[in-house]
Amino acid sequence: MKKILFLPLLRMKSGHHQVSDALIDMLHARMDRIICKKVDLISYTNESLEKVVTSGYLSWIRYAPETYNFAYKNFFYDTRTNARLVKWYNLIFLKKMEQLLKQERPDLIVCTHGYPSYLLSQLKKQGKCHVPIINVYTDFFVNSVWGRDGIDFHFLPNQEVKEQLIRKNQVPRHRMIVTGIPVHEEITKTARFKKCNNRPIILIAGGNTGLGGMLTLSHSLKNTEHFDFLVLCGKNQKLYDEILSWNSRHIRPLSYISSRLEMNALYEQVDAIVTKPGGVTISEAIKKRLPIIVHSFLPGQEEINLHYLTKSELVFKFEQNQPFEKQLFCLLKNNQKVNRWNLAVDTYEKGIEIGPDRMVEVITSMIGLQMDSSSVV
Repeated sequence: MKKILFLPLLRMKSGHHQVSDALIDMLHARMDRIICKKVDLISYTNESLEKVVTSGYLSWIRYAPETYNFAYKNFFYDTRTNARLVKWYNLIFLKKMEQLLKQERPDLIVCTHGYPSYLLSQLKKQGKCHVPIINVYTDFFVNSVWGRDGIDFHFLPNQEVKEQLIRKNQVPRHRMIVTGIPVHEEITKTARFKKCNNRPIILIAGGNTGLGGMLTLSHSLKNTEHFDFLVLCGKNQKLYDEILSWNSRHIRPLSYISSRLEMNALYEQVDAIVTKPGGVTISEAIKKRLPIIVHSFLPGQEEINLHYLTKSELVFKFEQNQPFEKQLFCLLKNNQKVNRWNLAVDTYEKGIEIGPDRMVEVITSMIGLQMDSSSVV
């Protein structure tokens, strides 16, 4: 049996975990000779520390978004400054990563967060790690924390990132492949954008925590007349209770959905999605051919994602100073806008070089296994 170690960061159900889970389930659907294990290095180091870091992170982006945005762009996105920030705690986590490798003895490591990748790159340069490593990126860009040296393969979100890694980091082309941000296979592909119903249904999504101006947006839906709304509240019970108290026939709150099959069925019901620019949610919406309207964004990663997405015409931006219902009408009833969006999605999808079967082949070939053709789904 071969073991693959997946390394997201923190325990909260972020895109790093969703991408890890998607790849693990892809592998298990096609292979029966592997063990896949997912480990958060912070929890492995100290469970209390993980709780403090998670709580601190959520509080920071909720209550001081400007300072978080400054810190992210200057210490994690700018290659000139991130080394100064990470130096003081590298010693602790490098030793813990060494300990984890000795304990787990993996045949392959898949990083879905930049920090474990960075640590492993450092260990490779020190000759303390000899395990092959794959970076799997969960945003539409690559920040400066991700390891480059010693990384054996890169699963990239788009062609732009591929050219950037070649130009700026001299990553060999044969070590990279554009996969898009991996999405779970239970989120099935929709071939073309469907025509809207007479009374379109709009999905409002704000992420698991409900951060990002969701309550303000939901209030603006109260006076709409021609749309029905399903509001994904995640684990934000306050938001769910507030919307439920309105007793509105055209606005229905939904609590946290853990089932991907249920989520896929929900995508099938709706005509468009209003969301934040998180990598996994956007990738799922693209796969389902749902027009995407961005209502708000968290500082840091999501703001940088939004820059790429708007430049590529993959999303529409919600204008805060215009009536929300009017904007929906202008989008969904405008064939020219919808056709341009479809062309942008076509262009993005043409840049994706491999699908799930080939992803599994690449992963398993790195540990000396071949995928059984009878298991291809």
